[in-house]
Amino acid sequence: MRVALTGGATGIGAAVAAKLKTKGATVVAFDLNEPQKNVDRWIAVDLSNPASISKAVAVADDPLDALINNAGLPPRPGLEGVILSVNFLGLVQFTNAMIPKLNKGSAIVNTASRAGAAWRENIEQVKALFAVSEPSELDEFIKAHEIDYIRAYNLSKEAVIVWGIAQTERLIAMDLRMNSVSPAAVSTAILDDFETAFGEKMAKNVARVGRPGLPEEIADLIVFLVSNEGRWLKGNDFTIDGGMSALAVADQLGL
Repeated sequence: MRVALTGGATGIGAAVAAKLKTKGATVVAFDLNEPQKNVDRWIAVDLSNPASISKAVAVADDPLDALINNAGLPPRPGLEGVILSVNFLGLVQFTNAMIPKLNKGSAIVNTASRAGAAWRENIEQVKALFAVSEPSELDEFIKAHEIDYIRAYNLSKEAVIVWGIAQTERLIAMDLRMNSVSPAAVSTAILDDFETAFGEKMAKNVARVGRPGLPEEIADLIVFLVSNEGRWLKGNDFTIDGGMSALAVADQLGL
């Protein structure tokens, strides 16, 4: 199996690369930083830059059997436009450009987030983001919608989930499948960003389930979804949060 992976240098992406290598896969990583292990080829890319994406795709290997869109930015003050660009606009451009390199039967997995769970309530704003075609248009969009850095992150992940759902029929016709995974707090180098952004709410959730998730646990789900065993899973978002969502629903229902 030949797999293209964005964000393979650290965190969940590095764990995914390691899992794939144990299964004998060839891993082509797309990242700003060069991964130090478990990668057969590195292609530098800046997912906030359309020209960089086009350049990276032009030199990418093919054919491929899977595409894993894992790269993303956490919620950080002042980076609203870059967050939306990397986490969503860049993901969409990169995916659409890579699809012709995928073999029939291939899988695409996008890393979303439990922070995107409110996409139904925010669907009109998600659709408005869909109408943004270039990063240069984001400043106006952010101003018009009064988006701060936390909302930028949440919106970017809502959009990833909704976009994946919307691609299902198109991809079935191409004999491809797309799913997303939505982790909650994960023990990576950017966990502090989420603690700062989500504060007591996140701390309470982590305390209730006992600990944050591990990158390897998220990687297990991603690797399953690109495997042949996941071939009948299409257009789904899989929450992986140690029970946080279930606890929230139980609270809401008074269970």
